[in-house]
Amino acid sequence: MNEKNFVTKIQIYSYTELSEEDKNLVNLAKEATKASYAPYSHFHVGAAILLENGVTIKGANQENAAFAGICGERSACYNAGANYPGVPIKKLAITSFSHGDFVESPTAPCGVCRQALLEFETQANQPIEVLLVGREKIYKVESIKALLPLAFTEF
Repeated sequence: MNEKNFVTKIQIYSYTELSEEDKNLVNLAKEATKASYAPYSHFHVGAAILLENGVTIKGANQENAAFAGICGERSACYNAGANYPGVPIKKLAITSFSHGDFVESPTAPCGVCRQALLEFETQANQPIEVLLVGREKIYKVESIKALLPLAFTEF
């Protein structure tokens, strides 16, 4: 028998410890939650992407009665892919708002979003840095691959 271990390094920051670039992205992600449409889950997700060319793009989750909505992360990355094809994503910030306040713990992307984002990372052949934003703590992860170590990559 062989064994393989996966380790994901997570750096933990407070907002004041972030770079100005990271603070701006976190602020945009928080602002994006206002565009969320979440009448069923009441869980408003905002995402902000910084592209390699300096452009920032926001996304927010959009629900519907058929439960065929889209997460904030995918709405942002698909917007980037549609409007800036071939421009790599440099960073992504994700946050959530529920029950009148931003959530306590940093919000991580769902599995579908991880796979979609991994494909953007793979196509660009460079990591996408991820900022997972909670009320007090912000987790920084070096790449989407670190969040999805056993990814489907045969495409």
